Amino acid sequence: MTRGKFITVEGIEGTGKSTNIEFITKRIEAQGFDVLRTREPGGTPMAEQIRLLLLDHGQEYLPSIAELLLFFAARSLHLRNSIIPALLDGKWVVCDRFTDASRAYQGSGRGQDLDRIERLAEWVQQGLEPDMTILLDAPAEVGMQRAAERGEGDRMDNEELAFYQRVRTGYLTLADMHPERFAVVDASRPLPEVQGSIEAKLNTIFSDK
Repeated sequence: MTRGKFITVEGIEGTGKSTNIEFITKRIEAQGFDVLRTREPGGTPMAEQIRLLLLDHGQEYLPSIAELLLFFAARSLHLRNSIIPALLDGKWVVCDRFTDASRAYQGSGRGQDLDRIERLAEWVQQGLEPDMTILLDAPAEVGMQRAAERGEGDRMDNEELAFYQRVRTGYLTLADMHPERFAVVDASRPLPEVQGSIEAKLNTIFSDK
């Protein structure tokens, strides 16, 4: 059986990931493929428990290195118990964030050593990379305003603006480094325009199926 495609969707808060992941999933299904829609951190029962630790407004201080390791622990569970089996079964996987989020948030945002993150990625992923990463990009000010309109968020939603500016810069740097994988979409535009751009990006991978 042909291995399925692995598509990840990245972006700071307020860029419309949930809405557009629903759109992406429906477009892939319309091509006749089975789709696993999943998220990080999470995607399996144990990884979802780690998600609660990471996103909860807990009373205990969470050091940046512990945050990074928890993300990769959840990712290891997610890959071995959900993503890889689905891909080998011929399903397409659409994942709300993946390792690029660790590079952008824990690396560019928190200042964790990028070489350390890459070593963890090599160890956990064993060479598996997304076939396409759709980066929903918008200025941090726009994303934060949209996120605020949704109401109180989780622990990762409540950083200072400068943090999300660093994260956005990190994402755009990654896109420049990996143009063969990244598809950058201006998510500050009206939704129909955003989804038109996403569809055009998806058509390139459909033609390569």
